[in-house]
Amino acid sequence: MRRQQPSTGRLILVRHGESEGNRTRTFTDSPAVPLTDLGREQARRAATRIASDYRPVRVVASPYTRARQTAEIIAELLQLPLQIDHVWREQSLGRLAGAPYDRALDDPSFDPDHRWAWQPPDGESLIDVRNRVAPAFDRLAQTTIGSDIVLVSHAGVMQAVCAHVMGNWRTAPVSPNGGVIVIEYDSRRYSVPVLVED
Repeated sequence: MRRQQPSTGRLILVRHGESEGNRTRTFTDSPAVPLTDLGREQARRAATRIASDYRPVRVVASPYTRARQTAEIIAELLQLPLQIDHVWREQSLGRLAGAPYDRALDDPSFDPDHRWAWQPPDGESLIDVRNRVAPAFDRLAQTTIGSDIVLVSHAGVMQAVCAHVMGNWRTAPVSPNGGVIVIEYDSRRYSVPVLVED
């Protein structure tokens, strides 16, 4: 008797490891900013966790260096193909690129209770990011039925994906560097995103 293919797939979202911008608490001013030594170690830990608990068939990643380097570490350890897709790039911070994180608080339009609606000067709001990534995420989910796929991106992208899945910004989890969030998909609906704890 032929085994029936599982009807549920899993999207394994991974935030890139610590970058130089994360270390100095500044908004990254270039897609080329690399991982720190700690960031590479966080990527290796994420890869080990994924290898022990899941069976992904491929890795998809943002083209930004910090995400691509994280994805390369994961793909190499799991011996999986790696696909780079520009749609998963991080939120554009516009004129705040290179500025300290706290500079956002100086913007009179910034409301920490509705951070997702704030649009940096010449940049994207998290709502803009959700509108960019949600259709791509839905398409990617259609390819996960019966398998797992790793998606390596950024904090803003992951929060936007979770808000899309949950229909709620307030409870959308925020991942630490190297963190893993798992979302199951059964061709009709998504599960509640789960932040995988160490």
